[in-house]
Amino acid sequence: MVNQDLVDVFKALSHPIRIAILDELKKQPLSTGEISEKYDVSRYAIMKHLSVLVDANLVLIRRKGRVRLNYLNVIPLQELYNRWVSKYEAPHARGLIHLKNLVEEREEDKMEQTKERKIDSFQIEQDIVIQANKETVFKALTEDINSWWKFRLGDENATLILEPHLTGRFYEDWGNGEGALWGTVTYYKENEEIRLNGLLGMNGAVNSFYSYKLFEEDNKTVLQLTHHAAGILEPQWEEAHRHGWNELLAVHLKNFIEEK
Repeated sequence: MVNQDLVDVFKALSHPIRIAILDELKKQPLSTGEISEKYDVSRYAIMKHLSVLVDANLVLIRRKGRVRLNYLNVIPLQELYNRWVSKYEAPHARGLIHLKNLVEEREEDKMEQTKERKIDSFQIEQDIVIQANKETVFKALTEDINSWWKFRLGDENATLILEPHLTGRFYEDWGNGEGALWGTVTYYKENEEIRLNGLLGMNGAVNSFYSYKLFEEDNKTVLQLTHHAAGILEPQWEEAHRHGWNELLAVHLKNFIEEK
């Protein structure tokens, strides 16, 4: 990190509202309007604060139509920590810094390996119509998730568990205290909506948020999936997740519910 980068980050962290905004974006991406509603200052003031955060590369922007979505970028904070704090700790690997260094490496052989990695974002939206009421679909998303979620991060016989409450874990249990975390619940409204924060198989400097919303229409339920991801993304991740979500929800979940 060059000196001006440090100056920009310290400047961005020098105001309590900007720190509070980063805390909010850690939970999930927010539009500028949603951020403005949380503070007793003008929208113009919030936009100025966001501009400072963007200049410091602490916030990434993605536009969806007329809506501007703001994402937390953790890389400058990790670099700051690495420079000022971690040198006083026992040396250990820093995954985020390693990825960042790979991306910015100027040596020709390193550039060949990492040239496709870049700070980017994607958004996936899918609507799945299921012949069942909301209660049945919600139960499948929570209590029955091990029966239809076919992907595993480790042991193919691992048990998948989603703890049905705020801050609950969605995790893969391998036994003996081992396993993998798929996500953490950040919003939970029974039979209506679940939001989670989790990497879903990605790694490194990535923020990933996904949600399920349920709408009942004529004895059918529309399951609305939204998945946002931002950070240093591999070029194939968006398509892989788009295909994976379709397989999980439109095939496995739908069949599990409708064939019962």
